[in-house]
Amino acid sequence: MKILIQNGRVIDPASGRDEITEVAIAAGRIVGIGRTPADFHPNRTLDATGCIVAPGLVDLAARLREPGQEQKGMLESELNAAAAGGVTSLVCPPDTDPALDEPGLVEMLKFRARKLSLCRLFPLGALTKGLKGETLTEMVELTEAGCVGFSQADVAIRDTLVLQRSMLYASTHGYTVWLRPQDYWLGKGVAASGGVATRMGLSGVPVAAETIAMHTIFELMRSTGARVHLCRLSSAAGVELLRRAKAEGLPVTADVSINSLHLTEIDIGYFNPAMRLTPPLRQGRDRDALRAALADGTIDALVSDHTPVEGDAKTLPFAEAEPGATGLELLLSMALKWGADVGLSLPQTLARVTSEPVRVLGDALGSLSSSAGRLVEGGVADVCVFDPEALWPVTPDALESQGKYTPFAFADTGMALPGRVRTTLVAGTVAHETR
Repeated sequence: MKILIQNGRVIDPASGRDEITEVAIAAGRIVGIGRTPADFHPNRTLDATGCIVAPGLVDLAARLREPGQEQKGMLESELNAAAAGGVTSLVCPPDTDPALDEPGLVEMLKFRARKLSLCRLFPLGALTKGLKGETLTEMVELTEAGCVGFSQADVAIRDTLVLQRSMLYASTHGYTVWLRPQDYWLGKGVAASGGVATRMGLSGVPVAAETIAMHTIFELMRSTGARVHLCRLSSAAGVELLRRAKAEGLPVTADVSINSLHLTEIDIGYFNPAMRLTPPLRQGRDRDALRAALADGTIDALVSDHTPVEGDAKTLPFAEAEPGATGLELLLSMALKWGADVGLSLPQTLARVTSEPVRVLGDALGSLSSSAGRLVEGGVADVCVFDPEALWPVTPDALESQGKYTPFAFADTGMALPGRVRTTLVAGTVAHETR
């Protein structure tokens, strides 16, 4: 299939390209930007007038719920949601059932994703068997099966010796360890510690749960030389520790979720279970620090933290409701809203969901490392065409995901969000199109 995209504003944050021009695509690759080859005869022409032509989004945190939790989400439904949100590559955590701790599970998941051709899938392997924090997995075999790093998802490791050994082993082989910094014992609450949780009688998760874990991780990085990606920072104190670690030269990157970037503990309202999230929503000063850190590059990437939850598990009292929210289809819109709020240009905003996540993944992407998250001649044709001015309603009917619960359908941030995806191309094939 040969496709010509015309009249769109082509933005490639990695190279600084920002111009109204055309993009020619053939055999899954971009064969021309601004200068169509003389022998190029498109099978289809897309008119992108008034739209942005950008690299496909790269999401570093999206649960797909397969295998084992199909009542919450199916691979097809969640990859359809990714395509509808302009996401062409995503990283999924290993907390499936069973956990992704065997090469066969990883190979099966990647094979099914390839067959669907809706989005590129990059699994994280379990750091320990069954995510139990006791025995290390066979990281070499899991990497050969297609894992791009190793994680405990939201399951904290109690034994620091096991964490040290896992980081040392990963460092020896050049693998990245993905960790959500949370102390096992302090992180068992359902809301952020503070006045709101106290008044509502909810068990709290103190900021120290995050910072104590970060101190431990950074000390182990110094002794093992491991490269670490911190998942979903949630506090101002955590941002400051990250800033110091980067200034020191530690090989650390980090991301923040759309939930923590836009919401605070006040949004819990009257025990709204849609606001039951992990990490918990914190205070306004934490949200503001996270926004500033993402803008200045201390935090590297913005993620959807897509965690579809079935209705029966969400329509419970706040403390009993399952944490999580649908986010894949909201990633672009929430990035645009954040960028406008903090005064960033559109290319700077898009970098946090395209080229910067790819930089976090680095060589783990293999042959895609040089062109994923970019629009470059000869590179993969993963493209998102969206209308930055169009508003769309966040309602269950508007979501492709099997999970219909998102805090942004209820919060004061609004029922209508900017940025409507018109067309998503994966390897030059139309994965989604708004009619």
